Amino acid sequence: MVHHDSFPWLTIIGLIPLGGALLIALVPAGRDLAVKRIALLVSLVTLGWTGVMTAQYDTAKAGYQFAQSTDWIKQFGVRYAVGTDGIGLVMILLVTVLVPVVVLASWHDSHGAPGRERPSSVRTFFVLVLSLETIMIGVFSSTDVFLFYVFFEAMLIPMYFLIGMFGGQHRSYASIKFLLYSFAGGMLMLAALIGLYIQSVHQFGTGTFNLFALEQLHLSSGLQDWLFLGFFVAFAIKAPLWPLHTWLPDAGAEAPIGGSVMLVCVLDKVGTFGFLRYCIPLFPDASKTFAPYVVALGVVGVLYGALVAMYQRDWKRLVSYTSVAHFGFIAMGIFAFTSQGGTGAVLYMVNHGLSTGALFLVVGFLVARKGHADIPSFGGLAKRAPLLSGLFLLAGLSSLALPGLNTFVSEFLVLVGSFTRYRVAAIVATTGIILAALYVLIAYQRTMHGPLKAGLEQVKDLDLREIAVIAPMLSLIVLLGVYPKPIIDIIKPSVAATYQQAHRTDPPPLATTAANDRTTNQDGAGQ
Repeated sequence: MVHHDSFPWLTIIGLIPLGGALLIALVPAGRDLAVKRIALLVSLVTLGWTGVMTAQYDTAKAGYQFAQSTDWIKQFGVRYAVGTDGIGLVMILLVTVLVPVVVLASWHDSHGAPGRERPSSVRTFFVLVLSLETIMIGVFSSTDVFLFYVFFEAMLIPMYFLIGMFGGQHRSYASIKFLLYSFAGGMLMLAALIGLYIQSVHQFGTGTFNLFALEQLHLSSGLQDWLFLGFFVAFAIKAPLWPLHTWLPDAGAEAPIGGSVMLVCVLDKVGTFGFLRYCIPLFPDASKTFAPYVVALGVVGVLYGALVAMYQRDWKRLVSYTSVAHFGFIAMGIFAFTSQGGTGAVLYMVNHGLSTGALFLVVGFLVARKGHADIPSFGGLAKRAPLLSGLFLLAGLSSLALPGLNTFVSEFLVLVGSFTRYRVAAIVATTGIILAALYVLIAYQRTMHGPLKAGLEQVKDLDLREIAVIAPMLSLIVLLGVYPKPIIDIIKPSVAATYQQAHRTDPPPLATTAANDRTTNQDGAGQ
């Protein structure tokens, strides 16, 4: 069901950062402070407008709200159609929360990596960040599949330049690898999208890319499997899901800190979002067929990401590999096809953005003080910067899902929801929690305690700007750990509606199943 709104909420949210990017492009060269102030103001206005829209969202209504639709390329049935359910809404909220943080975090390093002979343009950096925000809002709100594909491909452009222009020493390799992986996935999705369009012509008499119309197509099992794989591989690369993850550690390590936050905490969510928004509703039978394999890949990703993270010598690569493990949990929750697992997976997407974003920000503070991200060169830092050390520990504890912090709730829901259908997978994945505790606590102990390493004697603790950057993230980490109900209330009805579209319902509780088995055995014995 789609609830149309006469007021263009989503269009305005997307246009605000785009307008800001155009305004910054007109600022004369050399006015870097003015550029930063405009970027921060525009990102805060976008966040405020999104907050107002969220207050209008009715959790009691099923379906999509704030919908708009108008012809775009009429000859091919392409429309500018936007709308959002609870899943898309929380993703848009995540985008608009993180962009002001990225702007403020990049206040002093938006010219590129330290030591570069020719610093890059500050103006270009913030134009790219705000343009990426507009594109991400479009990705999470599109209800025309062709429009979604346009945004899906367009988001590669600003991210490619953020890595390639402002990244580290190996930025060219990382940016090209990111682009090639993403482009290959996009081509597979395009082929599947063309297949859907042809089927709509055959069955409806006219071609359409409308998501809700395409959900009504009757596809043979073989065709549905191939079309599913076209979308799935593109989203699995973007997520990234093991073994299609290898671009992420390079891109995450070479991107500037603000770019790493946008890449790992927002951009990657398009993959897992796509599983729920497109793969499952459009290809319900194929989703059911491939679900066990996706869950298995998720379990491998959980263990692999955690094990490899423990042996990293680079801070940013360590955080990137932890994300491979987290996305394994998210994929498990989605393809368990239970309300608990799906709700936990979407909540995990939000919480991962906050916890990993906080980790990347703390890593950025460490890199700014040392000039590089080499883990063994740090040690005893708590003696010189106790506040930085404490905040790093809090962000790390969130990443390992400590009870009372945000990630615990989502990870618990994912494991409980997965256990009802895939008991062995859930049990094995639970060991990932132990491994997460190891890689976080070992890294913390080695870098923050022990003797003070050479070169850290003059390190200063966090300043006011850095506290202002990290404080909102850590506040949300604690708040959503203690009281996640408002976000769950937004997410859960939309997850239930998505699974209902795929004709998937929750399995009976384990206790009920066991009781029925006992009753059946007793009846058999009595007969």
